[in-house]
This record gives sequence, structure tokens and C-alpha cells, in this order.
Amino acid sequence: MLQELTHMDRITQLQDEIQQILVIMSNTITYLTTRTNFLQVSEAIPVTKQRKADKFDPPDVFQANQKELVTDLVTKAKQIEYLINSLPEPEPEETQALLARRLKVLEQEMTTANEEYAQAVSRAKDLHAQITDVLKTMLDHDDTDLLQAA
Repeated sequence: MLQELTHMDRITQLQDEIQQILVIMSNTITYLTTRTNFLQVSEAIPVTKQRKADKFDPPDVFQANQKELVTDLVTKAKQIEYLINSLPEPEPEETQALLARRLKVLEQEMTTANEEYAQAVSRAKDLHAQITDVLKTMLDHDDTDLLQAA
């Protein structure tokens, strides 16, 4: 059971790491699209829009931030890869089939035990009703009849 909890903890950590890398990717895309100036990449396509100087980073700052964002993404990807590699190998199909058969047998045994339990409860209720009837009859019986017979 403890080993299963450890595996579940790793899966939870993996989910958290994947969520974090998605946040990093989203923030990276946001940064790259909002803090850059428009550059002409082809002579056939002119730049028709410019940003104000305070709305984009200078080229050296922008390049340093790009490198930092790439480092963050690579680090997070390596952490995710480590967690994936630390997960247990899936059990062989033969083992899974044996477990499935064992679970089916246990389920059948549980069904049988539940039926036997229901029958025992029903029998106990019947016996209780019989005892109650006998006691009522005994208590309702007139004691004077017993005294006269003696």
C-alpha cells in the first residue's frame, strides 16, 4: 500500500509539473508576443506597425530573457522526464489477467456471502417473530386457569 501511495504521489507531482510547464509556455508566448518590436523579415512584406519604446524590450534584454525562458522550459521538461522515468513499469499482461481472475472469484465469493447473510437475517427475523408470538401467548394466557388446574 505504501508503494502505491508513492506511485500516486509521483503521478500527482507529474500532473503539477505538467501544469507548471504549461504556465511557463503560456507566459513565454505572452512575453515573446508583447515585449518585442516588429521587425521586417522580408523585403516583400513591409512593417506597418511600430510599438512605443516603453512597450518593448531592447534587443539585448529581449535576447537574455529569451535564453532565461528557454532554460526554464528545458529545466521543467527534464523534471517531467525524471518523474516519468521514476514511474513503475506496467505489470505484465499475465499478472494483470491473474489479478482480474482473482478479483472475479472474490466478487463471486462476496455475492455468495451476501446472499447467505441475507438468508441468515431473514431466518433470525422469522425466529424472533416466532419467539415473540410464543411469549405473547404465554403472557396472554390466563393465570387463573393454571391455578385451578393445580
